[in-house]
Amino acid sequence: METARVLVAADKFKGSLTAVQVAERVTAGLRRVVPGVRVETLPVADGGDGTVAAAVAAGFERREVRVTGPLGDPVTAAFAVRGSTAVVEMAEASGLQHLPDGVFAPLTATTYGSGELLRAALEEGATTIVFGVGGSATTDGGAGMLTALGARFLDAEGKPLGPGGGPLAELAEADLSGLVPRLARIDLVLASDVDNPLTGPKGAPEVYGRQKGASEEDIAVLDAALAHYASILGPDAAGLPGAGAAGGIGYGALVALGARFRPGIEVMLDVLGFAPALARATLVITGEGSLDEQTLHGKAPAGVAAAARAAGIEVVAVCGRLALPPEALEKAGIRRAYALAELEPDPAVSMAQAGPLLERAAESIARDFLLR
Repeated sequence: METARVLVAADKFKGSLTAVQVAERVTAGLRRVVPGVRVETLPVADGGDGTVAAAVAAGFERREVRVTGPLGDPVTAAFAVRGSTAVVEMAEASGLQHLPDGVFAPLTATTYGSGELLRAALEEGATTIVFGVGGSATTDGGAGMLTALGARFLDAEGKPLGPGGGPLAELAEADLSGLVPRLARIDLVLASDVDNPLTGPKGAPEVYGRQKGASEEDIAVLDAALAHYASILGPDAAGLPGAGAAGGIGYGALVALGARFRPGIEVMLDVLGFAPALARATLVITGEGSLDEQTLHGKAPAGVAAAARAAGIEVVAVCGRLALPPEALEKAGIRRAYALAELEPDPAVSMAQAGPLLERAAESIARDFLLR
C-alpha cells in the first residue's frame, strides 16, 4: 500500500530486546516486504525500567550521575532532560538490576539513590519531573529517597534509622523540614502502572516482596513497619493509588513531595509526543515481551492501543509470548497479535533469536496489512 504510514510504538522485550531494538527489527522486517513503506518509530515505556531509554530515543538528552545503589554501593544511573522537563527512572538507581545474582536485601535495600537522582534533575533546572517507578529492589516506603532530599528519620533515642524498610518499625520522629525547598515549586508526576496501596493484602510487601527476596516473615515485618511509618507521616496517603508502587516509594513521593499520580503509559505517551506521531499513521504496531493479563492493566501496549483506537487507527501487536485470547485482544483494541513463540516454540531459543524472529513476524504483518 503506497500511502501506508506505520508507527512502531512498542515497549521492550524484557531479557531480549530494548524498545529501540524492537523498533529497528520491526522496521527491517516491514521494509523487506514493502521497501518504500514509511515507518516512524517511537519506543515507549510505562514508567518502569526502560523509561529513560524511551525518552532519549524521543529526543531527550541523557545525563549520567553516580548515586547510591540499593545495597549502599555506588552505581551509575541515568536520567533524561529536554527543556524544563526531566524523566527520572527510580530503577536506574534502586532497581533489581543493581543486585548481584541471587543477592537480595528485602529489609535493608534503600531508595537513597533515587532521591539523589531527583536532586540531580532539580540541579539541571527541571520544573516538571516525570518520576517513573517500577522494577525496584526496595521496600522502604521511599524513606531513603526522602533522606537524600533532606528529611530525617529518627528512633526513640534521636538517632537516624538505618537503611531499608525493616528499621522503619523503630521510627519515632519524621522531620521533613530539611527537604530541598525547590521541591515545593515543581510539578512531580508519579508515573506507574501499579495502583496498589502501601500495605495490606494488596500492598507493596505482600504483592511484590517475594520477587525482592522477602520471606513470609520478612513480608509481615515490612508490612507492619510500613504501616507504622505511615501512621507518623500520614495514614490517609497510604491508601492512595500508586502508594504501593516500587516498594512504597510512591507513598513517600505522594505524602512528602506533593507528587500527583498518573498511569505511567499515559504520562509517557504525552512526554514522548505520541499524539502527533499517531496523527501521521495509518497503522500502529505495538507490543512487549509477553502479552498477558497484566498487559491489560496499564501496560504500554494497552495504552497505545487505546489511544489508537480512539483515533480510529488500526493496531497490531508483536510479542514473544501470547497469553490472551482473541476476544481480549479485540477488547483492548488490538486487531491481531504476532507472537515469536509461533515461529519458535522453545522459549530459550526464542529469546536468544528474538531479533531475527521479530523481523520475520514483521514480514508477516507487512504481507497481511500493507499489501492488501
